[in-house]
Amino acid sequence: MTTMKNINLSDQALGAVMMALQNSLMTQTDIVPVLKGFNFVFDENEDLIVTNPPIMRANEGSDPESD
Repeated sequence: MTTMKNINLSDQALGAVMMALQNSLMTQTDIVPVLKGFNFVFDENEDLIVTNPPIMRANEGSDPESD
């Protein structure tokens, strides 16, 4: 019988998922390829971290306080 091991997302990995979701919603694109492309490793607490989190870019001049 195979022993199941509980694995948790680190705060960093959860942040990467949330950034991917936000970017997917803003650009109206499919999130699945981004999530499938994530590379995971274990940190010292045996939580998963994403080694290639999505990069968010802000447009210059998009500061809401400048409007």
